[in-house]
Amino acid sequence: MKAILVIADGMADVPLKALKGRTPLEAAEVPSLDEIAKKGICGLVDVIGPGIPPGSDTAHLALLGYDLIESYTGRGALEAIGSGVDILPNDLAFRCNFATVDADFIVLDRRAGRITSEEAATLTAAIQESIKMNPPEVGDILFTNTVQHRAILRLSGPKLSAFVSDTDPHRTGQKVLQAHALDENPEAEHTANVLNTLTLQLHDALTDHPVNKRRASNGLPVANAVLFRGVGTLPELDPLSLLYGIHPAAIAAVPLVKGVCKAAGMRLINVEGGNGTYETETKAKAQAAITSLQRFDFVLVHVKATDLASHDRNPQKKIQMIEKVDVLVAYLLQHIDSEDVFLAVTADHTTSSVKGEHSGEPVPLAISGPNVRRDDVGEFGERPCGRGGLGRIRGVDLMPILMNLLGKAEKAGS
Repeated sequence: MKAILVIADGMADVPLKALKGRTPLEAAEVPSLDEIAKKGICGLVDVIGPGIPPGSDTAHLALLGYDLIESYTGRGALEAIGSGVDILPNDLAFRCNFATVDADFIVLDRRAGRITSEEAATLTAAIQESIKMNPPEVGDILFTNTVQHRAILRLSGPKLSAFVSDTDPHRTGQKVLQAHALDENPEAEHTANVLNTLTLQLHDALTDHPVNKRRASNGLPVANAVLFRGVGTLPELDPLSLLYGIHPAAIAAVPLVKGVCKAAGMRLINVEGGNGTYETETKAKAQAAITSLQRFDFVLVHVKATDLASHDRNPQKKIQMIEKVDVLVAYLLQHIDSEDVFLAVTADHTTSSVKGEHSGEPVPLAISGPNVRRDDVGEFGERPCGRGGLGRIRGVDLMPILMNLLGKAEKAGS
C-alpha cells in the first residue's frame, strides 16, 4: 500500500461577504476534490490546537506527526536547510525579508513589492561584499536570497545565542525594531548587537544600488532594508522511515517546506515549473508524484500559492489557485491504482482573506482509498468536512491515521 498527501498551503479560509458568505474553497469549482470527499472519509483538523493559528513550520511538523515541544527549534534553520544552506549544530539561521523603509526606518512594504528573485540575487551579491565586522564579531556570516523577497542569514561562531528578538515589526507603518537579548547571557546581547549592526550596514549597501534606482524610476517599491526574524537552530528529528517504516519523498518548492521535509528524512523531488508562485505548474507536480510512487511509498505534494492569495487579500486569485489544486488532484485520481494507493488532501492552516494572515479555524481533510470507511459527505469544504466520519482531529493524528490505512501502525499493548 502507498499514499499521497496533498497539502494546499493556507487553502482553508473564512466566509467572505464578497463571496456571499462562502469561503473561496466553497466558491471554487473542485469536482476532483469533491470526488475524494464522496469516495472517502472526511474530517476537520486543528493542526496545532483549537483556535491556535499555526505557522507553516509548526503546521507541517505537526502534520508529519512530530511533537512540537520536542522537535521545534525555530523556523530559520528549517528554511535554511530547504534553501540548500549548510547548517551546523552551533549555527544560527534567520529568515529575512527584503523590505521598503523610509528615511526614518518606518516599514512601508515588508516584501519590497515582492521583488523578483533575479533582482534579489543581484542585491544579495552586493550585501555579501558589504558585510564587515571589524574586529570580527562572528566567525562567519552568510546572506543568501531564496524566492522573491525572502532570504536567509546564517551566523556562525562560538559566542552566539538564539535568545534574541526579531527586527521585523511584522506590519507596515512601524519602525524597524532594534534586536534585543531575551535572556541575561552575554551571548544574547552580543548576537543582538550583531543584528543591529547588520541592519545599518545592509541599508547602506542597498540604498543607492542600481537595482533600486531602476525600481524607483519604474514606480516600484525599493528593496532598501532587510528584516530579520524567526531565528532557529538545527533540529534533531527522528526520520519518518524510522518512525513509521516508510520510504518517503516530498515535492515542494518553498524553502521552508523543503527544509521540514528534509529534516524529516524525506527525499526531495524537484519539478520543473513547480514553483511557489501563482504560475506554478500543478499538473507537473502531479505527474512527478505518480512517477515517484515507483520508488517511494509515501509522497507529500505541497502547493504554496493558495496561501499567497490570502496574504494578498485576493479571494478571486485564491479561487483560481484552488482550482489549480483541483487539476493536480484530477491527474492523481486518473493515474493512481485506486486499489493500492490512498489519497489524502488537506491544508496546513487557515489563511484569512479578510485579515491577510493565518487564522485558528480548523482545516478540511479528506482521505480516499481501498477499504476506507466512507461517510456521507458529498463535497470538499470547510463546512461539509465537519460532518465527516473522522470528526475533529489534531494535526499530529494524521500520520497515525494514514499509517494505519497503509498497514504500518503498531498495535498498542498485547
